[in-house]
Amino acid sequence: MSAPHPAKPSTNPFLQAGVVAQNADAEHLRAAVQDKPWGREVIYADGSNGYVGKLITVLAGQALSLQLHNRKDETICVVSGEIVLESGSDADSLESTTMLAGDTVHIPPMVVHRIRAVTDAVLAEVSTAEIGWRHDVVRLADDYGRTGTSAP
Repeated sequence: MSAPHPAKPSTNPFLQAGVVAQNADAEHLRAAVQDKPWGREVIYADGSNGYVGKLITVLAGQALSLQLHNRKDETICVVSGEIVLESGSDADSLESTTMLAGDTVHIPPMVVHRIRAVTDAVLAEVSTAEIGWRHDVVRLADDYGRTGTSAP
């Protein structure tokens, strides 16, 4: 088995110091990075085309808020690592599911949920992108003092 090839820098001429360019075939963008207390999000589709796409890194032992969304409909796939998904109709009836790479879950609006990372984990999330999607979160509990807030 050969050693993996080191990553090469991008040769995309459109990705220079925040430049956004469009041609007849494709729109070239730079993904936005949002640091979080539990890890980070790389937002590669910002909703302007009707959907949101994120790569979410959750560090081992950390957890996202216990939350729900009023309108946001999301599907999450575990790319790497191990997580425990807690979900249910309300905070008092949560079921825990261990998820590994390749496992996927659909979370419709109003479902209470939280993700806890057992190991460092990378998740791919796609979701609806209604106006205000960044603030469509109701935090019911949070390990980082953000309970009751909706800021990203």
